Amino acid sequence: MTQGPQQDAPAYIRKPAFYDRWMESQGIPIYRDYFIEDGRTLELGFWEERGHPAAFLQLAGQAGVTEARISEIPPGGSIKPYKFALEEIVYVLQGRGVATVWADGGAKRSFEWQAHALFRIPGNHWVEYASMAGDAPVRLLHYNNLPVSMSTVQDPSFFFDSEHVTAADVVGDGGDDGFYAEAKVVEQDPRLTGRVRNYWYGNFFPDMRAWDKLVPFRGRGAGGTTVFVQFPGSELTAHMSVFPSKTYKKGHRHGPAFVIVIPFGEGYSVMWPEGKDKVLVPWHEGSIFVPPNRWFHQHFNLGGDPARYLAFHPLPQFTGTGELIEDVNRDQIEYPSEDPDVRKHFEEELAKRGLKSDMPGMAYKDPKWEWDYAGA
Repeated sequence: MTQGPQQDAPAYIRKPAFYDRWMESQGIPIYRDYFIEDGRTLELGFWEERGHPAAFLQLAGQAGVTEARISEIPPGGSIKPYKFALEEIVYVLQGRGVATVWADGGAKRSFEWQAHALFRIPGNHWVEYASMAGDAPVRLLHYNNLPVSMSTVQDPSFFFDSEHVTAADVVGDGGDDGFYAEAKVVEQDPRLTGRVRNYWYGNFFPDMRAWDKLVPFRGRGAGGTTVFVQFPGSELTAHMSVFPSKTYKKGHRHGPAFVIVIPFGEGYSVMWPEGKDKVLVPWHEGSIFVPPNRWFHQHFNLGGDPARYLAFHPLPQFTGTGELIEDVNRDQIEYPSEDPDVRKHFEEELAKRGLKSDMPGMAYKDPKWEWDYAGA
Protein backbone atom coordinates (compact mmCIF):
# COMPACT_ATOMS: atom_id res chain seq x y z
CA MET A 1 0.00 0.00 0.00
CA THR A 2 1.35 3.43 -0.90
CA GLN A 3 1.02 6.33 1.42
CA GLY A 4 -0.92 9.32 0.16
CA PRO A 5 0.21 12.92 0.54
CA GLN A 6 -0.17 14.58 3.91
CA GLN A 7 -3.05 16.99 3.81
CA ASP A 8 -1.27 19.67 5.85
CA ALA A 9 2.13 19.48 4.06
CA PRO A 10 3.07 22.89 2.62
CA ALA A 11 3.36 23.09 -1.16
CA TYR A 12 6.95 23.24 -2.37
CA ILE A 13 7.82 26.66 -3.76
CA ARG A 14 11.25 27.15 -5.29
CA LYS A 15 12.85 30.33 -3.98
CA PRO A 16 14.52 32.75 -6.38
CA ALA A 17 18.23 32.12 -6.80
CA PHE A 18 20.37 33.79 -4.15
CA TYR A 19 22.09 35.84 -6.87
CA ASP A 20 18.72 37.18 -8.04
CA ARG A 21 17.82 38.32 -4.53
CA TRP A 22 21.22 39.95 -4.07
CA MET A 23 21.02 41.65 -7.48
CA GLU A 24 17.57 43.05 -6.77
CA SER A 25 18.83 44.48 -3.47
CA GLN A 26 21.44 46.64 -5.19
CA GLY A 27 19.03 49.34 -6.32
CA ILE A 28 20.14 49.65 -9.94
CA PRO A 29 18.25 48.74 -13.14
CA ILE A 30 17.99 45.10 -14.18
CA TYR A 31 17.29 44.50 -17.86
CA ARG A 32 15.45 41.25 -18.63
CA ASP A 33 14.84 40.73 -22.34
CA TYR A 34 16.28 38.92 -25.35
CA PHE A 35 18.68 41.73 -26.28
CA ILE A 36 20.00 45.20 -25.50
CA GLU A 37 19.79 47.50 -28.51
CA ASP A 38 22.83 49.58 -27.49
CA GLY A 39 24.86 49.18 -24.30
CA ARG A 40 26.44 52.60 -24.88
CA THR A 41 23.15 54.43 -24.40
CA LEU A 42 21.32 52.11 -21.99
CA GLU A 43 19.85 53.96 -18.99
CA LEU A 44 21.81 53.21 -15.83
CA GLY A 45 21.23 53.88 -12.14
CA PHE A 46 23.64 55.02 -9.45
CA TRP A 47 25.11 52.02 -7.61
CA GLU A 48 25.58 53.29 -4.06
CA GLU A 49 27.75 50.36 -3.00
CA ARG A 50 30.25 50.95 -5.81
CA GLY A 51 29.83 54.69 -6.23
CA HIS A 52 29.14 54.84 -9.97
CA PRO A 53 26.31 54.35 -12.50
CA ALA A 54 25.62 50.74 -13.51
CA ALA A 55 22.99 48.22 -14.60
CA PHE A 56 22.63 44.45 -14.57
CA LEU A 57 21.77 42.50 -17.72
CA GLN A 58 19.82 39.32 -17.07
CA LEU A 59 18.97 38.37 -20.62
CA ALA A 60 16.92 35.29 -21.45
CA GLY A 61 19.86 33.09 -22.40
CA GLN A 62 22.02 33.70 -19.34
CA ALA A 63 20.00 31.09 -17.45
CA GLY A 64 21.39 31.99 -14.03
CA VAL A 65 24.87 30.95 -15.12
CA THR A 66 26.75 34.18 -15.86
CA GLU A 67 26.54 37.82 -14.87
CA ALA A 68 26.70 40.64 -17.37
CA ARG A 69 26.62 44.23 -16.19
CA ILE A 70 27.48 47.65 -17.55
CA SER A 71 29.41 50.18 -15.51
CA GLU A 72 30.06 53.83 -16.32
CA ILE A 73 32.99 56.09 -15.43
CA PRO A 74 32.23 59.82 -15.63
CA PRO A 75 34.39 61.98 -17.91
CA GLY A 76 37.78 62.40 -16.29
CA GLY A 77 36.58 60.44 -13.25
CA SER A 78 37.31 57.07 -11.69
CA ILE A 79 35.72 54.08 -9.96
CA LYS A 80 36.98 53.51 -6.45
CA PRO A 81 39.06 50.33 -6.04
CA TYR A 82 37.20 47.13 -5.28
CA LYS A 83 38.21 43.53 -4.80
CA PHE A 84 36.18 40.74 -6.41
CA ALA A 85 36.75 37.05 -5.67
CA LEU A 86 35.97 35.95 -9.22
CA GLU A 87 37.77 36.74 -12.44
CA GLU A 88 36.05 39.02 -14.94
CA ILE A 89 36.25 39.56 -18.67
CA VAL A 90 35.83 43.25 -19.51
CA TYR A 91 34.97 44.74 -22.90
CA VAL A 92 35.18 48.50 -23.47
CA LEU A 93 31.93 49.64 -25.10
CA GLN A 94 33.15 53.24 -25.38
CA GLY A 95 35.83 55.57 -24.08
CA ARG A 96 39.43 55.22 -23.02
CA GLY A 97 41.13 54.94 -19.68
CA VAL A 98 43.51 53.08 -17.42
CA ALA A 99 43.06 50.09 -15.11
CA THR A 100 45.30 49.42 -12.10
CA VAL A 101 45.30 45.86 -10.76
CA TRP A 102 47.00 44.42 -7.68
CA ALA A 103 46.81 41.70 -5.03
CA ASP A 104 46.94 42.41 -1.30
CA GLY A 105 50.57 43.23 -0.53
CA GLY A 106 51.56 42.90 -4.18
CA ALA A 107 52.87 45.27 -6.82
CA LYS A 108 50.43 47.39 -8.83
CA ARG A 109 50.13 46.88 -12.57
CA SER A 110 48.54 49.61 -14.72
CA PHE A 111 47.61 49.45 -18.38
CA GLU A 112 45.74 51.75 -20.75
CA TRP A 113 42.78 50.74 -22.87
CA GLN A 114 40.44 52.24 -25.44
CA ALA A 115 37.08 51.49 -27.04
CA HIS A 116 36.73 47.87 -28.24
CA ALA A 117 39.55 46.59 -25.98
CA LEU A 118 39.10 43.22 -24.28
CA PHE A 119 40.91 42.23 -21.07
CA ARG A 120 40.71 39.99 -18.03
CA ILE A 121 40.83 40.99 -14.36
CA PRO A 122 42.05 38.04 -12.23
CA GLY A 123 40.05 36.84 -9.25
CA ASN A 124 40.74 38.06 -5.71
CA HIS A 125 42.66 41.11 -6.97
CA TRP A 126 41.89 44.78 -6.50
CA VAL A 127 41.07 46.90 -9.54
CA GLU A 128 40.66 50.63 -10.04
CA TYR A 129 39.31 52.13 -13.26
CA ALA A 130 39.97 55.72 -14.36
CA SER A 131 38.79 57.62 -17.42
CA MET A 132 41.29 59.36 -19.71
CA ALA A 133 38.59 61.21 -21.65
CA GLY A 134 37.17 64.50 -20.48
CA ASP A 135 34.33 64.82 -22.99
CA ALA A 136 32.30 61.62 -22.63
CA PRO A 137 31.73 58.83 -20.10
CA VAL A 138 33.36 55.43 -20.35
CA ARG A 139 31.16 52.35 -20.61
CA LEU A 140 32.45 48.89 -19.65
CA LEU A 141 30.74 45.51 -20.15
CA HIS A 142 31.65 42.99 -17.42
CA TYR A 143 31.22 39.19 -17.62
CA ASN A 144 31.73 36.67 -14.81
CA ASN A 145 30.35 33.54 -13.09
CA LEU A 146 28.75 35.18 -10.05
CA PRO A 147 25.20 33.72 -10.37
CA VAL A 148 26.28 30.09 -10.28
CA SER A 149 28.96 30.86 -7.67
CA MET A 150 26.43 32.51 -5.35
CA SER A 151 24.29 29.39 -5.57
CA THR A 152 27.07 27.51 -3.79
CA VAL A 153 28.32 30.22 -1.40
CA GLN A 154 25.37 32.35 -0.31
CA ASP A 155 27.38 35.09 1.33
CA PRO A 156 28.11 38.34 -0.59
CA SER A 157 31.02 39.19 1.71
CA PHE A 158 32.82 36.12 0.35
CA PHE A 159 32.90 37.72 -3.10
CA PHE A 160 33.39 41.45 -2.43
CA ASP A 161 36.32 43.12 -0.65
CA SER A 162 37.05 39.91 1.21
CA GLU A 163 39.93 39.80 3.70
CA HIS A 164 41.16 36.61 2.08
CA VAL A 165 44.65 37.03 0.62
CA THR A 166 45.34 35.17 -2.59
CA ALA A 167 48.09 32.56 -2.45
CA ALA A 168 49.85 34.09 -5.45
CA ASP A 169 50.07 37.56 -6.94
CA VAL A 170 48.87 36.64 -10.41
CA VAL A 171 49.58 40.06 -11.92
CA GLY A 172 53.26 40.04 -10.88
CA ASP A 173 55.65 42.97 -11.03
CA GLY A 174 54.31 44.37 -14.30
CA GLY A 175 57.32 43.56 -16.49
CA ASP A 176 57.15 43.19 -20.24
CA ASP A 177 56.41 39.49 -19.90
CA GLY A 178 53.81 40.04 -17.19
CA PHE A 179 50.10 39.45 -16.93
CA TYR A 180 49.09 42.10 -19.49
CA ALA A 181 51.84 41.42 -22.02
CA GLU A 182 51.01 41.06 -25.69
CA ALA A 183 48.86 38.02 -26.50
CA LYS A 184 50.56 35.15 -28.34
CA VAL A 185 49.26 32.72 -30.94
CA VAL A 186 49.17 29.01 -30.11
CA GLU A 187 49.15 26.52 -32.96
CA GLN A 188 46.89 23.57 -32.28
CA ASP A 189 47.66 19.94 -33.01
CA PRO A 190 46.32 19.41 -36.56
CA ARG A 191 44.58 16.25 -35.36
CA LEU A 192 42.52 18.26 -32.86
CA THR A 193 41.78 21.54 -34.63
CA GLY A 194 38.45 20.72 -36.21
CA ARG A 195 37.22 23.96 -37.77
CA VAL A 196 39.77 26.31 -36.19
CA ARG A 197 43.54 26.04 -36.62
CA ASN A 198 44.82 28.09 -33.68
CA TYR A 199 43.90 30.43 -30.85
CA TRP A 200 45.35 33.50 -29.12
CA TYR A 201 46.53 33.24 -25.53
CA GLY A 202 46.67 36.37 -23.37
CA ASN A 203 44.89 38.75 -21.00
CA PHE A 204 44.79 41.94 -23.08
CA PHE A 205 43.53 42.50 -26.62
CA PRO A 206 43.80 46.21 -27.49
CA ASP A 207 41.11 46.56 -30.17
CA MET A 208 38.70 43.82 -31.21
CA ARG A 209 37.22 46.08 -33.87
CA ALA A 210 40.59 46.24 -35.63
CA TRP A 211 41.89 42.76 -34.73
CA ASP A 212 43.11 41.15 -37.96
CA LYS A 213 44.87 37.99 -36.75
CA LEU A 214 42.08 35.72 -37.94
CA VAL A 215 41.80 32.19 -39.30
CA PRO A 216 39.07 30.53 -41.38
CA PHE A 217 36.08 29.24 -39.45
CA ARG A 218 35.43 26.36 -41.80
CA GLY A 219 32.05 24.73 -41.81
CA ARG A 220 30.04 27.58 -40.24
CA GLY A 221 29.42 29.27 -43.59
CA ALA A 222 29.60 32.77 -45.06
CA GLY A 223 33.36 32.50 -45.62
CA GLY A 224 33.80 33.70 -42.06
CA THR A 225 37.03 34.03 -40.14
CA THR A 226 37.56 34.00 -36.39
CA VAL A 227 39.87 34.45 -33.44
CA PHE A 228 39.53 32.13 -30.46
CA VAL A 229 40.74 33.61 -27.16
CA GLN A 230 42.03 31.76 -24.11
CA PHE A 231 43.00 33.56 -20.91
CA PRO A 232 46.03 32.09 -19.07
CA GLY A 233 45.07 30.15 -15.98
CA SER A 234 41.37 30.59 -16.69
CA GLU A 235 38.52 28.35 -17.82
CA LEU A 236 36.72 31.32 -19.38
CA THR A 237 37.17 31.70 -23.13
CA ALA A 238 35.88 33.92 -25.92
CA HIS A 239 35.82 34.15 -29.67
CA MET A 240 35.13 36.77 -32.31
CA SER A 241 33.73 35.93 -35.73
CA VAL A 242 34.04 38.18 -38.78
CA PHE A 243 31.94 37.55 -41.87
CA PRO A 244 31.56 39.37 -45.19
CA SER A 245 29.00 41.93 -46.27
CA LYS A 246 25.70 40.61 -47.63
CA THR A 247 26.19 37.07 -46.31
CA TYR A 248 24.91 35.06 -43.36
CA LYS A 249 26.10 32.23 -41.12
CA LYS A 250 24.56 28.79 -40.73
CA GLY A 251 22.02 28.25 -38.00
CA HIS A 252 23.48 26.44 -34.98
CA ARG A 253 22.92 25.87 -31.26
CA HIS A 254 24.85 25.20 -28.06
CA GLY A 255 24.59 25.66 -24.29
CA PRO A 256 23.48 28.78 -22.36
CA ALA A 257 25.14 32.00 -21.23
CA PHE A 258 27.17 32.97 -24.32
CA VAL A 259 26.98 36.77 -24.10
CA ILE A 260 27.45 38.37 -27.54
CA VAL A 261 28.41 42.00 -28.15
CA ILE A 262 28.85 43.70 -31.54
CA PRO A 263 32.15 45.57 -32.06
CA PHE A 264 31.27 46.55 -35.64
CA GLY A 265 28.64 46.03 -38.31
CA GLU A 266 24.93 46.16 -39.00
CA GLY A 267 22.55 43.25 -39.33
CA TYR A 268 20.31 40.97 -37.37
CA SER A 269 20.23 37.57 -35.71
CA VAL A 270 17.36 35.14 -35.38
CA MET A 271 16.97 32.84 -32.34
CA TRP A 272 14.45 30.04 -31.89
CA PRO A 273 13.76 26.84 -29.95
CA GLU A 274 13.43 23.88 -32.29
CA GLY A 275 10.04 23.82 -34.00
CA LYS A 276 8.82 27.07 -32.45
CA ASP A 277 8.53 30.78 -33.27
CA LYS A 278 11.61 32.91 -33.88
CA VAL A 279 12.90 35.98 -32.07
CA LEU A 280 14.44 38.69 -34.27
CA VAL A 281 17.44 40.59 -32.84
CA PRO A 282 18.47 43.70 -34.84
CA TRP A 283 22.06 44.74 -34.10
CA HIS A 284 24.77 47.30 -34.68
CA GLU A 285 27.84 48.41 -32.75
CA GLY A 286 27.17 48.15 -29.02
CA SER A 287 24.25 45.69 -29.25
CA ILE A 288 24.23 42.80 -26.76
CA PHE A 289 22.28 39.53 -26.83
CA VAL A 290 22.38 35.95 -25.50
CA PRO A 291 21.01 32.92 -27.39
CA PRO A 292 19.00 30.86 -24.87
CA ASN A 293 20.08 27.34 -24.01
CA ARG A 294 19.85 24.97 -27.01
CA TRP A 295 18.07 27.55 -29.14
CA PHE A 296 19.14 27.70 -32.76
CA HIS A 297 20.49 31.08 -33.80
CA GLN A 298 21.74 32.56 -37.06
CA HIS A 299 23.61 35.80 -37.88
CA PHE A 300 22.99 38.02 -40.95
CA ASN A 301 25.18 40.88 -42.24
CA LEU A 302 23.16 43.68 -43.87
CA GLY A 303 25.99 46.20 -43.99
CA GLY A 304 28.47 47.17 -46.66
CA ASP A 305 31.47 45.94 -44.64
CA PRO A 306 32.42 42.76 -42.79
CA ALA A 307 30.51 42.43 -39.51
CA ARG A 308 31.99 41.30 -36.18
CA TYR A 309 30.42 39.63 -33.18
CA LEU A 310 32.35 38.90 -29.99
CA ALA A 311 31.09 36.06 -27.77
CA PHE A 312 32.06 35.47 -24.13
CA HIS A 313 31.87 31.78 -23.24
CA PRO A 314 30.64 30.31 -19.95
CA LEU A 315 32.54 27.64 -18.06
CA PRO A 316 33.16 24.37 -19.95
CA GLN A 317 30.37 22.64 -18.04
CA PHE A 318 27.84 24.88 -19.82
CA THR A 319 29.29 25.27 -23.31
CA GLY A 320 27.83 22.09 -24.73
CA THR A 321 30.97 19.98 -24.73
CA GLY A 322 28.80 16.95 -24.03
CA GLU A 323 27.35 17.36 -27.51
CA LEU A 324 30.60 16.06 -28.97
CA ILE A 325 29.37 12.51 -28.51
CA GLU A 326 26.14 13.30 -30.37
CA ASP A 327 25.44 13.84 -34.04
CA VAL A 328 26.83 17.30 -34.82
CA ASN A 329 24.33 17.58 -37.68
CA ARG A 330 21.59 17.95 -35.09
CA ASP A 331 23.19 21.18 -33.89
CA GLN A 332 23.86 22.93 -37.20
CA ILE A 333 21.54 23.58 -40.13
CA GLU A 334 23.22 23.41 -43.54
CA TYR A 335 22.06 25.93 -46.13
CA PRO A 336 20.28 23.36 -48.37
CA SER A 337 18.28 22.16 -45.33
CA GLU A 338 17.20 25.53 -43.97
CA ASP A 339 13.70 26.94 -44.26
CA PRO A 340 13.49 28.79 -47.64
CA ASP A 341 12.02 31.77 -45.79
CA VAL A 342 15.45 32.37 -44.20
CA ARG A 343 16.98 33.22 -47.58
CA LYS A 344 13.87 35.08 -48.72
CA HIS A 345 13.78 37.36 -45.66
CA PHE A 346 17.51 38.10 -45.93
CA GLU A 347 17.21 39.10 -49.59
CA GLU A 348 14.18 41.28 -48.82
CA GLU A 349 16.07 43.10 -46.07
CA LEU A 350 19.00 43.71 -48.40
CA ALA A 351 16.67 44.99 -51.13
CA LYS A 352 15.34 47.65 -48.72
CA ARG A 353 18.92 48.98 -48.66
CA GLY A 354 19.44 48.70 -52.40
CA LEU A 355 21.72 45.67 -51.98
CA LYS A 356 21.80 42.11 -53.28
CA SER A 357 22.93 38.94 -51.56
CA ASP A 358 26.51 37.74 -52.06
CA MET A 359 25.61 34.19 -51.03
CA PRO A 360 26.88 31.76 -53.73
CA GLY A 361 24.25 29.61 -55.40
CA MET A 362 26.26 26.45 -54.72
CA ALA A 363 25.89 27.01 -50.98
CA TYR A 364 22.19 26.14 -51.32
CA LYS A 365 22.80 23.01 -53.42
CA ASP A 366 25.70 21.16 -51.82
CA PRO A 367 25.79 20.80 -47.99
CA LYS A 368 29.53 20.08 -48.17
CA TRP A 369 30.35 23.12 -50.32
CA GLU A 370 32.83 25.49 -48.67
CA TRP A 371 34.12 28.99 -49.38
CA ASP A 372 37.54 29.34 -50.96
CA TYR A 373 39.90 30.68 -48.30
CA ALA A 374 42.72 31.15 -50.83
CA GLY A 375 45.02 28.60 -49.19
CA ALA A 376 44.52 29.91 -45.64
